[in-house]
Amino acid sequence: MRLHSLEATAFGPFADTVRVDFDHLSAAGLFLLSGPTGAGKTSVLDAVCFALYGDVPGDRSSAKRLRCDAAAPGVAPQVSLEATLGGRRFRIVRSPAWERPKKRGTGTTTQQASVTLSELVGGDWVPLSSRLDETGHLVSELLGMNLTQFTQVAMLPQGRFQAFLRARSEERHELLQRLFRTGRFADVERWLRDRRLDLRRRSESAHQGVADLASRVSEVVATPLPWDVRDLTEPSGDGTLLAWAGGLAESAAASATASGVEAVTAGSTEAVARQALEAGRALAERQARLADAAREHQTLLGEADAVASDRVVLEAARRAAGVAPVLRLVQQTRTARAAAARAVTREDREALVAEVDVAVTAAARVEALRPRAARLATLHTEAGRLTTRATELERLTAAARARCEAVEVQSALDTVVERIAAHATVARLRTELTAAREAWHESREATLAAREHAIDVRRARLDSMAAELAGALAVGACCPVCGSDDHPAKAVAGPDAPDDHAEKAAQRAVDDAATLEHLRDGKVRDLVIRLEHAEDAAGPGDVDGLEAERAELATSLERLLAAAGGRPAPDAAAASRAVEELVAESASVEATRRSLAEEAEVLADELEQAMADAGEYTTGDAAADLDRLLRRHRAAEREGRAALDALDRLAEADRAVAEAEAALADAMTAAGFDTPDEAYAALRDAAACSRLEQRLARHEQRLAAVTEVLRARGSEELAAATPPDLDALVGAHRAALAALNDARTAEDRWTTRAGRLASLHSSLADALDDWAPLRAELELATRLCAFVEGKSADNRLQMRLSAYVLAYRLSQVVAAANERLARMSDSRYSLEHTGRRGAGETRGGLSLLVRDDWSGEARDPATLSGGETFVVSLALALGLADVITNEVGGAALDTLFVDEGFGSLDADTLDAVMDTLDSLRDGGRVVGVVSHVAEMRDRIPTQLLVAKSRHGSTVSLTG
Repeated sequence: MRLHSLEATAFGPFADTVRVDFDHLSAAGLFLLSGPTGAGKTSVLDAVCFALYGDVPGDRSSAKRLRCDAAAPGVAPQVSLEATLGGRRFRIVRSPAWERPKKRGTGTTTQQASVTLSELVGGDWVPLSSRLDETGHLVSELLGMNLTQFTQVAMLPQGRFQAFLRARSEERHELLQRLFRTGRFADVERWLRDRRLDLRRRSESAHQGVADLASRVSEVVATPLPWDVRDLTEPSGDGTLLAWAGGLAESAAASATASGVEAVTAGSTEAVARQALEAGRALAERQARLADAAREHQTLLGEADAVASDRVVLEAARRAAGVAPVLRLVQQTRTARAAAARAVTREDREALVAEVDVAVTAAARVEALRPRAARLATLHTEAGRLTTRATELERLTAAARARCEAVEVQSALDTVVERIAAHATVARLRTELTAAREAWHESREATLAAREHAIDVRRARLDSMAAELAGALAVGACCPVCGSDDHPAKAVAGPDAPDDHAEKAAQRAVDDAATLEHLRDGKVRDLVIRLEHAEDAAGPGDVDGLEAERAELATSLERLLAAAGGRPAPDAAAASRAVEELVAESASVEATRRSLAEEAEVLADELEQAMADAGEYTTGDAAADLDRLLRRHRAAEREGRAALDALDRLAEADRAVAEAEAALADAMTAAGFDTPDEAYAALRDAAACSRLEQRLARHEQRLAAVTEVLRARGSEELAAATPPDLDALVGAHRAALAALNDARTAEDRWTTRAGRLASLHSSLADALDDWAPLRAELELATRLCAFVEGKSADNRLQMRLSAYVLAYRLSQVVAAANERLARMSDSRYSLEHTGRRGAGETRGGLSLLVRDDWSGEARDPATLSGGETFVVSLALALGLADVITNEVGGAALDTLFVDEGFGSLDADTLDAVMDTLDSLRDGGRVVGVVSHVAEMRDRIPTQLLVAKSRHGSTVSLTG
């Protein structure tokens, strides 16, 4: 991967569009990305990551705020990156999701993220994709790594590797697992753990099933269990439990057979008693039915006269039913004729027709005038609106002129306020600079004193070196100076002679003092540069003069804003254009108003003349006058038409009465009635006729039925027979039925118990068979899971499976890191990977130690100084980058960034680190160093500078 150019708009701290020419930076091979704290150095790297992967690394990704707050409203955040990936040149343009102003109305709406991926083919950019997921897959495939791996390989974040260096094994485990994609081994651990839990749940469920079955057997026989439920887990108890349940099932089956024999005997006795009872009941029912028929026959014969009278009434009602509709029609037509006669008010038809024609003609003339009246009202309304608008335009024009002047005053006021703030900054920075210089001088003196002390300690140790060598001599060993094995007079060290530890302590004090001096020197240089910028911004003059000028400008601005309605103009040009537009609109409104007034005057004259011709007075409201005249003509038309309709309805009613009376005379003759009153008297409603018909039919049916019963064969012998004793027969049957029910209840109880116990015995045997392999498999899974999780005694290192795999990867990283560390630490330090657990850790496998070859001891990374931690962390980061690059197939990464941390190094160590970074440029690789340390600006001439201001950050190239 090689970067060519980068553009970022409204992204991170960059309010406007910034451009980075990586091709120019690549020509030097090593360049510096510098700028003050918070200017946006890391945001340049974020823009590269966002263009490639659509996200930014680290904790900044969770903020979800990539758009610059200082950007102008409506400007979309966007990043454009040109890079060579896999030997092909691409251009990626991305925009994150952001809240843009609504196109209509107020407020904001969410603009979704977008991307465009293009490839340079034959000198032209060819679009490849505009989908987020598709672009992400293509970039990851070309680079061979995900975002996490890319940021660890191409952008080395030193702060994170210091944390990685000092982290616990579990924390190191999480990061290495993400980088090397060894999640499948963690999945194996998780599967085994889930398998163990599943088997435990299934085993407990099987155990509970066995216990439930045993409890149900005990419940069926109403006998307590002979064992505790917990004893069921013993294999020896399984056979005893099955034998106990089988014995209970056999005993219940024998009892069921005996109770079945007793039920058969009771059933035969109950059948004989039931047959005797049924025969007695049949004889009693036949005798009762014969007696009831004789009584009902006498009753029906006594109703003969009433039945004959009902037949006469029913026949007359049937004849009158044919006359009834004509009678109702005659009554209705006479009623309608009387109502029509009452509605007639005038009988002169010709005069009514003439009045209706006159009213219709007059109404039509009024309708023709109504559009002109509506137009006149519209003209009056529009003229009033234009008059109001003209007044408003005069006010707006005066306010716009005031805003024009306010823009210029506001600009001058902002300049004065910035200069006053710059004066305050100058005073503050001068104080800070004086204090910083004093601190730097103190550090410089302390460094010189520490160096002199270290020289004295070294000289004193050299003076007593003979005694130190003598102390190391063993009896019979050769002297390393003279070679003799005889030591007649060994040298003895003085009471204050320093040793190796004292010399190392003095040297560490020199290193710490030099580091502090370097940091304070950098702070002095930074304050000098900031003071120069602040003095340039403050300009000539003093603060009192500027305060007076600010007060005068503020008063003028307040007066102008009050005249402008409290709203400042966006700029002078926009305010001037607004004034011109308002003046032009005022002239147009006045011309339109005059034209409408002339048209309204003509229409008013026409309508007034029309009202005078109609003999009507005017009220000044043409539409209301016409409506009043139209209502009068329409009322006259309605009254005339209503009188004509009444005459028509009366004539029609006379014809209907004559036709109905003729039809009535014909219907009475056909039905055999002499007068209408006679027909009215014979009328019956349908319900009454239906009741008469049903009563006559029911009498005939019952008379025929009882006659048939009395004439049936054997009726005389049945009447003479002795009635049966039903109470005795019922008592005998009840006794036999009770005995049968008791026998069947006992049979059902024993049969059900026997079947239930047999089923439970079979289920219990199956449950015990199913539980046995689960117990064995659970025991095996528990042992294996404990071993894989590092909790078993067989796992001597107490190391998880995934940690064991990652331990091999970590050893590769340590080997690669030591190659870098040997050069940067002058072969003093090296990293060691150990499988032992660290202090406070429950599992081992991923612990790191730092070996100091000067002392020959390995120690915890937490004991390193700031500069030593940076060097070891950088070596670890570079080693991890090498291993990941090999892991993903050796993808070519021609551009590499190294983040902050150089300020903690002394001059010699910094030289070694810079030599290592220079070696990274082999093969055409470009290395970008991210730092704000002043000494780095002197060492690296090619620089990408990031500057910050209240209006957003900017970038520039030097060298």
